[in-house]
Amino acid sequence: MKKNKIPLETGFWTDDSITDPYELIDEFFDFEHHDGYKKVLQEMMVFTQKKEIFRKEYPGQLFVLYTAFRSFLRAYYRLQFKAHQWKLKATEPVEAGCKLYLGSLTVEEFGDPFAVFKNAFAEKSLAEYDYFLCETLHLALSPYIDSSGKDMITPFFQFNKMLDAAQLLKERGIEKRD
Repeated sequence: MKKNKIPLETGFWTDDSITDPYELIDEFFDFEHHDGYKKVLQEMMVFTQKKEIFRKEYPGQLFVLYTAFRSFLRAYYRLQFKAHQWKLKATEPVEAGCKLYLGSLTVEEFGDPFAVFKNAFAEKSLAEYDYFLCETLHLALSPYIDSSGKDMITPFFQFNKMLDAAQLLKERGIEKRD
């Protein structure tokens, strides 16, 4: 029985023909910088608890970033199953001073960024992360405060870790295992 691949859905923010998750990650960080993504995600979370509307002068920009985030999740969801086939090109010690340093990662996760994605998707499903992104965007763009009681903090922290791990993988580079 053939497995169905989860589409990356890149058509709203970049070239629709991208089918390789590694190519998508390069495009993802070319589209916006790591810090920019983290800042927008954090601001969206803040606005879920405010009656103000986030970026009301240009809300369409948030929709485009939402679609980029969604593609990012889909790419790494697919890659977590192939992590054993890849290794980091450069395994620098933590003190080496890469752009990211540790960020939200532990020393162990810094050494094996692929583990971040495996752990994140073991804790929450792809559908739960999709829901988190959709609900965060919805609440940030509406004059309502989140009173649902749903856990939005866990996926937020996991998503930040995934962004840090992805940046680390991009900085260090990856190669096929022998």
